[in-house]
Amino acid sequence: MKSNKTAKLVVALAAVAALVSACSGDRGEDPSATSTGGSGTTANAASSSSDAKFGTLNSPCGAGDAKGATDQGVSDTEIKIGFGDDRGYVKSPGLNKEMSDAVGALISWCNDQGGINGRKVVGTDYDAAMTQANSVMQEACASQFMMVGHGFAMDQTAEQTRVACNMVAVPGFTVSPDATNGPMTFQGVPMPVDYSNAAAWFQMAEMHPDLLGDFDVVNSTMPSIIASTTKTRSMAAAAGFKLKDCGVTLNYEGESSYVPFAEKFKECGVKGIWTSRSASPPELNFVKALDQVGIDPIFFGEATWYGESVSAWNKDTGLLDNLNADMVFQMLENSDKVPAVKKYSDLVSASGGKTALLGMQAASSFLLWATAANECGSDLTRQCMVNELSSIHDWDGGGLHAVTDPGKNMPTTCGLMTELTGDTYSQVFPTATGEFKCDPKYLVANDKSIWGTELGADRISTKYQNANVIKPQS
Repeated sequence: MKSNKTAKLVVALAAVAALVSACSGDRGEDPSATSTGGSGTTANAASSSSDAKFGTLNSPCGAGDAKGATDQGVSDTEIKIGFGDDRGYVKSPGLNKEMSDAVGALISWCNDQGGINGRKVVGTDYDAAMTQANSVMQEACASQFMMVGHGFAMDQTAEQTRVACNMVAVPGFTVSPDATNGPMTFQGVPMPVDYSNAAAWFQMAEMHPDLLGDFDVVNSTMPSIIASTTKTRSMAAAAGFKLKDCGVTLNYEGESSYVPFAEKFKECGVKGIWTSRSASPPELNFVKALDQVGIDPIFFGEATWYGESVSAWNKDTGLLDNLNADMVFQMLENSDKVPAVKKYSDLVSASGGKTALLGMQAASSFLLWATAANECGSDLTRQCMVNELSSIHDWDGGGLHAVTDPGKNMPTTCGLMTELTGDTYSQVFPTATGEFKCDPKYLVANDKSIWGTELGADRISTKYQNANVIKPQS
């Protein structure tokens, strides 16, 4: 089978949202300032690498003569940014640590070139441990210039604090609607509440035109998955699918037996099943049940099904050899054909970090931030950053992912499809490895009833708006 939420995968939102309901556990280690990259980097050394590239992106880092304490966290010599993840969550140790691994590696890469216009980037690596996102944001509000490349599963608890202190953010991912369309927020891979990229369904329709009436969606008792499933149904309809309504709803906390639900799908005659849930143990038990009742439908999911744990499980069972998963990021397996993926993998691996889709997502957001910061030059302020970020409308992280529009908070209209055979993933659509298929029709407007928040005319959440919010200036 195949696996991007992708990127929210990419990708990513479905995997994180699936964990939100189990919020418990203590805060992890205290945040510690991490200055990656040698502070002794000389101007000559930086100059020699000033033409460094990240894939197709000219490096935004390098030597310079920027001066001035232009904003909180900015001095003659330094720019302080916060980043982080939920690695201290006791029920899932190391959760999304690949994001901090990526940002830390890129800070070192940037500082080795001389920083941003000569200012060294000093990163504070925060651990929100799932339940401490607001505490993290309160600390960041007191010292950091911006938050960059982070991802907190319970970002809804920190959004009011962030907006109140004018903390401009370039997160790796967001979860809650108010953060996803929040003021002063820009992402390398946007996934707004009001529009969706339905590439996966359109591409599945091209791959299996004879099955447009034979797919169904697995329903869930979890509110965030219910909302995701509602979006999924509208995307499927836009792509020409007439989903069956087999009436299968799985308890998010698990079922004593999945066989009755698998039997229901068998009786319904499905030949394809979509899940908005990540590859959790209960979901894998459901896959086993499908085999037990004697059916082998296409199992169709988001990029959270693209990963080492899934491939290892399938190596032992072979039950996901009909897996398809959609992506807006390049596959890690494509590093020999996509320079940006190789650059990301080399930098993170050299620093001892973990490479994964969410890591690439964080890397894209860091590069987006650095590109805007470079344009601001010596006069580095949050206002300048909002101005610059809002003007970037063509972004692919140097080739890490399909083209997005961060400035307008609009998703890509591209995608690719992967499949799993044994423990090996490969790209199956489009057939040219490393290529995306793009089409304006992939963009689907979401019904207002499922946004989860109120948006203003500028498509920004109104919930925490105040008179001091930083807005783009021409």
